[in-house]
Amino acid sequence: MLAKTPHPLAPLVDKLEYAHVLSEEDRAAVLALPHSLKALEPHSYIVREGDKPTSSCLLRNGFAFRHKVVGDGGRQICSIHMKGDMVDLQNSLLGYADHSVQALTRIEVAFIPREAIRQIAFDRPAVGMAMWFDTLVDGSIFREWITNVGRRKARLRLAHLLCEFSLRLEAAGLGKRDDYTLPMTQEQLADCTGLTSVHVNRTLRGMDADGLLTRTNRSVTVSDWKKLAKVGDFRSAYLHLREDQLEIVQ
Repeated sequence: MLAKTPHPLAPLVDKLEYAHVLSEEDRAAVLALPHSLKALEPHSYIVREGDKPTSSCLLRNGFAFRHKVVGDGGRQICSIHMKGDMVDLQNSLLGYADHSVQALTRIEVAFIPREAIRQIAFDRPAVGMAMWFDTLVDGSIFREWITNVGRRKARLRLAHLLCEFSLRLEAAGLGKRDDYTLPMTQEQLADCTGLTSVHVNRTLRGMDADGLLTRTNRSVTVSDWKKLAKVGDFRSAYLHLREDQLEIVQ
């Protein structure tokens, strides 16, 4: 017997139910949302700064990143997104995009008309509450990234980012906190942390030498996760994980 193909919007239901229990009717309404599917290659734009989006985008597979570019061409990556994320949910309400979103890896996305997002959020309070929760967590992560870039030294910035990525991958069922694939170049890590790629390379080599982690191509193995978290001044409360996934390092 052939395995049943998952519904294209199933990752959205899973993500929303992470935050708020949905009824069968709510789940059915989410799965019934109009959508169009598309595959995008790395570096492809989901949305560009200044666009007037007509839809919001569900990331079904792969990784994407938000960023802004300043006047001299420098890029600041503001967040990384993975399977199940609505990477531009705010565009269901805002008139134009104030930043860009690009594919980090090859991705599969579902574009959902913004009017449909707005209608289901207001017609079905549980769905709207779950979307609100997701947006608030995005804001919490943004605040932590600002603090990371603005106030932590290079070694702490990278250790903190690696810890965050490991917990989010684990929560999404895409890896383990001490063994995962990091789909980012050193240049992209530099744009996340406000460093140069040379500084990132030197810092990662130092972390390797100190036995904090081992890197093979894009694979990251952490020998002592709590030690890495301590080095990175990392506390996971800002991710608002479920109690069974929470790991706060005192």
